[in-house]
Amino acid sequence: MGLQQSLEPEVYQGQFGEFTINQGDRTGVIVYRSSLLAAALSFALGSGLILAWGDTPSVLTGVMVCYALFWLALGVSLVTIHIYLVPLHRLLQIFWAIGGIASMVIAFSAREPFALFVYNHPIAIFGVGFTFAALTGIYFKEAFCFNRFETKFLTPLVPILLLGHLAGVLPTAWEQSFLAIWAVLFMVFALRKLVQPIPGDIGDKSVFAYLQEKRTAHS
Repeated sequence: MGLQQSLEPEVYQGQFGEFTINQGDRTGVIVYRSSLLAAALSFALGSGLILAWGDTPSVLTGVMVCYALFWLALGVSLVTIHIYLVPLHRLLQIFWAIGGIASMVIAFSAREPFALFVYNHPIAIFGVGFTFAALTGIYFKEAFCFNRFETKFLTPLVPILLLGHLAGVLPTAWEQSFLAIWAVLFMVFALRKLVQPIPGDIGDKSVFAYLQEKRTAHS
């Protein structure tokens, strides 16, 4: 009986009228959170490998695999995330795609292993960095909507680390520390999402409906 009730649509009062949250909405949130966790695990594993064992050939191969899994999981997150502003949502997805294309070009054309090439040629951040710009967009959205302390740190930390490496102004020890902090806070963020009530990630569906009506009226 309890399971049947949990699968029934729930009615909420939104800013522009009533809306329902159905099982499809709940499934979307579960996929979003699961993919975030997969991305965080892949990122943490890849970061841990390079920080603990350095740039040995086997580690560099493992890091490339972890990055590929991270990128794929991030893409699923960007499909299932709820963002009111469609242009912003699409922009993050475009960033993800650009970062993936740049990464594949480097992986298949560079003579060095992928991670080593990106580290030794900071200009590669102009391509690969779009992937992390998309991730930072998720951090910003979560910080703005849910006031999460870890995403408040991650939102500035990621661009500081990437741009600092690009400009060559960060000592190696700082870069390693920032990477470790990033990996830990990303895991904290992903794990905390698992226990957050599901309706919060769905948001006010009446706002989505209102914005859709406005777009239809102007088209």
